[in-house]
Amino acid sequence: MHSSTPPEADAQLSDELAAVVAGARRRAVRDGDQQIDTAHLLHSLLEADPDVRGAFPEGAQVARLLGYLVQRSIGYGLRWQGSVEDSGAVPLVRSAPGWSPVAAAAMEAGVERAAARGEERARGVDVLAALAADTECRAVEVLGRAGVDVAGLRRRLG
Repeated sequence: MHSSTPPEADAQLSDELAAVVAGARRRAVRDGDQQIDTAHLLHSLLEADPDVRGAFPEGAQVARLLGYLVQRSIGYGLRWQGSVEDSGAVPLVRSAPGWSPVAAAAMEAGVERAAARGEERARGVDVLAALAADTECRAVEVLGRAGVDVAGLRRRLG
């Protein structure tokens, strides 16, 4: 994201993905975080989007993922509160207010992925693919801890 406007304002998002963004924002505020990060996006995607849940071949993986993410939101396990997410895998962009640079880049990459398919609106699986592509982001750390084969996920989302 090269502007300071929120990714959801610049992007053409499906209604479902717009709801995911709103959920991620609420989660960040509730968690006391200054920015939406990739783990907030992953959590909201898993809760709200059946196509995202369908990208995981084992239903148990979704349950494990949600378990890790819920633990984080109540203060156990994975803790990143108060720190800015910067995976180093993407060039650092000037983040939109309320977004980590990595989460903003994932939203932008999701929109670009949809456009490359000839679609006007990005969907949740587009953002999931962008998250999985950044091997150093918080969402991928959660995926790995839950036993997800992230390389396999990237291939499936291709």
